[in-house]
Amino acid sequence: MKKIILCAVVVLTSAVPGLHAYSEDPYIGHWALTLPNGGPGWLGVTQEKGGLEASILWGGGSVKPVNSIKVQGDRLVITRVQVEPRGANKGKKITETITATLSGDDMKLITVKTRPDGSKFARAEFSGKRTPPLPPRPDLSKARYGKPITLFNGKNLDGWELTNPNNANGWVVEGSTLINRPTQHEGEKHIAYGNLRTTGVFEDFNLKLEVSVPEKSNSGIYLRGIYELQVLDSYGKPLDSHNMGAIYSRITPSVSAEKPAGQWQSLDVTLLDRHVTVVLNGKKIIDNEPLLGCTGGALWSDPMKPGPLYLQGNHGAASFRNIVLTPILEE
Repeated sequence: MKKIILCAVVVLTSAVPGLHAYSEDPYIGHWALTLPNGGPGWLGVTQEKGGLEASILWGGGSVKPVNSIKVQGDRLVITRVQVEPRGANKGKKITETITATLSGDDMKLITVKTRPDGSKFARAEFSGKRTPPLPPRPDLSKARYGKPITLFNGKNLDGWELTNPNNANGWVVEGSTLINRPTQHEGEKHIAYGNLRTTGVFEDFNLKLEVSVPEKSNSGIYLRGIYELQVLDSYGKPLDSHNMGAIYSRITPSVSAEKPAGQWQSLDVTLLDRHVTVVLNGKKIIDNEPLLGCTGGALWSDPMKPGPLYLQGNHGAASFRNIVLTPILEE
């Protein structure tokens, strides 16, 4: 498969036989992680002003900087400090220490958490895989397109399924529109609604669709199942990597092009060679920018794997229509 994608990842690069020139430091670069729970994650390690810096994605949420990173002997040691949001340690400042060792393109990692009193808990082992370097920025004018595929027929959910069949299904089709209504009932147990994915999988493509998001609502469109294109009522807000049309927590739109909540908005997205272009409501807001890794909520961490288009259904309400994907043919 020609295309290379990045998902749950620890970013590390190194001078390894058989690979292109990496940094002399074996820990600098990009790596795909499989977290202790089997889910995807991402960590990027770079060299800045003579030292190492890193950012990490742990399953869901945003890419965040770590508190410290250093090499000790043959190990990379990463720490991050955070206040536990729930569970027995809720409200406590917890220090997580992640140690990593390399064997060629493979990484073995161990995470251990420490409470303020020094007691340790939640030790777990997990793994990472080196990700090939990003290819050069593609020349979109030379892309060859296949036959357009209408992903949503406007009548029913044929060709779609929940990413997790155990979740509740809030998706309905009304008036040629695909609608998500994740309704919660006050005073009752929270309902876990499901994300909706295509049964087909894709490599590189152009995607055109229309979306409408209610006031204060939040959804997302996952390209190839691993890169979230944010869908949000962000009209009038300052530029941010969490706004409408952004690649969630990774790429900030260059200009604001949102419409007010409740209006139909058009998206024209091209994914090619791990670079993405986004046109929102006729304005180019992301111009052939590199995708350094997957975003929170990715289906897996394998960057070489074709993936579905999936629509986020476990957050807020949103409506979609005229969903057409045109594959980009291999050279």
